[in-house]
Amino acid sequence: MRIREIQVEDNLQIESVIKSTFIELRLPLTGTAYEDIETTRMFESYQEEKSIYFVIEEQGVIKGGGGVKLLTSLDESICELQKMYFSIDLRGKGYGKKLLSKCLEAARKMGYKYCYLETLSQLEKAISLYKQNGFENLEIPYGNTGHNSCGVWMLKTL
Repeated sequence: MRIREIQVEDNLQIESVIKSTFIELRLPLTGTAYEDIETTRMFESYQEEKSIYFVIEEQGVIKGGGGVKLLTSLDESICELQKMYFSIDLRGKGYGKKLLSKCLEAARKMGYKYCYLETLSQLEKAISLYKQNGFENLEIPYGNTGHNSCGVWMLKTL
């Protein structure tokens, strides 16, 4: 397994990982990353300055990914951890912690001061990982993500 920056040829595989996770876990499809246009073109969506998306790859097969980019409609010191999803065979093996660490380090290097995320309350293991890594719950969402089905909002000082 290796963690590397996304390439254009990874688009279909990472889209499949993201969308199949929603189906498998019976998560809401509307108001989430499932229906984001970005999900269909992940490489292109992370080409702006101060954004990066990583994939976890094993022998040419994409097993997961996650990235950071500027949080829309807020000040430039806040990035958002985005689209961190793993295939079922990758979960529970420590890759979440490794990928989160890589994303947060990239965010620091890009000059962000805070990292925000939104998630679904059903993703209890992910929420636990975020809390273990210094994310704190917020009372209201930040920015304008369009993810109105996400009811958990968290922030970490970098």
